[in-house]
Amino acid sequence: MREPVLVILAAGMGSRYGGLKQIDPIGEYGEKIIDYSLYDAARAGFKKAVFVIKEELLSAFQETVFPNVEKFMEVSYVFQKLTDIPEGFTVPEGREKPWGTSHATLVAARTLGDAPYAVINSDDFYGREAFQKIYDFLKNAEDGTDCAMVGYYLKNTVTEHGTVSRGVCEVTEGKLTGIVERLKIGKRESGIAYTEDEGETWTPLADDTVVSMNLFGFPAGFTAILEREFLSFFRENVQKNPMKAEFLLPFTVGSMIDGKEGSVTVLSSADKWYGVTYKEDKEQVMAGIRSLTEQGLYPSPLWK
Repeated sequence: MREPVLVILAAGMGSRYGGLKQIDPIGEYGEKIIDYSLYDAARAGFKKAVFVIKEELLSAFQETVFPNVEKFMEVSYVFQKLTDIPEGFTVPEGREKPWGTSHATLVAARTLGDAPYAVINSDDFYGREAFQKIYDFLKNAEDGTDCAMVGYYLKNTVTEHGTVSRGVCEVTEGKLTGIVERLKIGKRESGIAYTEDEGETWTPLADDTVVSMNLFGFPAGFTAILEREFLSFFRENVQKNPMKAEFLLPFTVGSMIDGKEGSVTVLSSADKWYGVTYKEDKEQVMAGIRSLTEQGLYPSPLWK
């Protein structure tokens, strides 16, 4: 069994945040959210990390991220490119938006051979427990189609400053039986709810709804499913919505479950999520990280 690899999705445009949130400092000594994830991943046992970035961001990552983590893990990178599309198709004229998290995962997975891999967002704080659980699962899983997802309670993953996208999960006896990507979930006076019509109507969601934060664990065989679904995405979704269609991990995982091609074990975490979806989130994230550091969960500076 090969060592699990950590795949970091860091090619997002940060349009709602208004800048490069992937490398925006939030710790006392300039640490970024991804630094804490890498620190936790290394403690959990991960020995290799692959970053998925945009080519124009390479120098920034080489200067601010790679040097610290390279002391503890092997680091490599791949570029997510708009021109990386299935044969026979073309990039829609005027398209600038990346193809989505499933595409970013696929770009990295193509380089991993038969190694299993965990996937995270670069701008989300997951907590140490999550990395330990996903590493242990991948390390002990038999080759095949068994996948895993760390599930969080919805109430621990929303922001005070706008809406967020979350994979809303159905879980039966510890297994994921369905997942629907809700693109606009937010806090309302009556509680947490989602909208599909730009706020005209809202549908409530329970605080303890299990949601995905894009922390998945996949066997090497999942890469073939990503390739197939990427082709289907171009045949169907891009034709309908050429400027904004996204190939997202919850969609791909949901398709796998619906086709009974594999199972997804849900590893629960009660940790609070921290993330910088919006610029206004930064102050809260900094306070949260400072509190965890004061509790002794992280050293300061982080990379000693």
